[in-house]
Amino acid sequence: MNFNTLDYQVNDRLLVLTLNRPDQMNSFTVEMANELVKAFETASEDDDIGAIIVTGAGRAFCAGMDLTASGNVFGLDESLSPTIEDMHTRLNEPAIINGVRDTGGRVVLSIYNCKKPVIAAINGAAVGIGATMTLAMDIRLVSEKAKIGFVFGKIGVTPEACSSWFLPRLVGMQQALDWVYSGELIDASEAVASGLAKSHAKPDDLLNQACALARRYIDNRSPVAIALARQMMLRNSALPSPLDAHKVDSLAIYYASLVDGKEGVTAFREKRAPAFSSKASAMPDFYPWW
Repeated sequence: MNFNTLDYQVNDRLLVLTLNRPDQMNSFTVEMANELVKAFETASEDDDIGAIIVTGAGRAFCAGMDLTASGNVFGLDESLSPTIEDMHTRLNEPAIINGVRDTGGRVVLSIYNCKKPVIAAINGAAVGIGATMTLAMDIRLVSEKAKIGFVFGKIGVTPEACSSWFLPRLVGMQQALDWVYSGELIDASEAVASGLAKSHAKPDDLLNQACALARRYIDNRSPVAIALARQMMLRNSALPSPLDAHKVDSLAIYYASLVDGKEGVTAFREKRAPAFSSKASAMPDFYPWW
């Protein structure tokens, strides 16, 4: 696919999605937001893609919002006076989508709804939306040179991109509040120690490690089972009761057992690699259940 702000490359079922404004340190624009939404929605339904790796071109991952734009740098329509009622009843109207809704949040929701594992390979500075967009990704690997910052307070704005939902779940409320209040930059070691990142790597080896990890997730795995497991983990963990999760789990394992589950059991018994036939583009009828 051709984009102005992204590089979209698929090789052997791995999509490497590169933020591609290196001269601007891959700073985030409304155009990039729209292209990222399109990229994730497309990859989610593409059966030739098993997993997605997101990284940045050049020395940065994403240096945050491009603050050089004229007018409202966040692309918002200042002539409006939106209310919380509007967010409940008019969320998908063009005026709200284009003039009120947080562009980073739209990107994060497209990641959240994706059927494929998503790995962030944070190769350099990841600040503001450059940090928060990664919170909805399944795994974060960081370069030893990476710096991550939730720096909203330094420019007088608030956390965005659904980070008030994701960040406390990843690192706990106390750590999340400390990072947001202080706006201090986090190095690779702190990111790993806090649980924000899985591991750090030498800059030249980061993408190789991300690809190797992705292969562990998708090789000899059922695409439908992976898609179901991803959404079950993300959504069921926020449900009020394990009984609510049990209802979803029951339907998921029921339908997974009918085709790929049978093949998986047979392959295990025959001591061979499974030949799964399901496709994430054709999910069981109960999906999506939310």
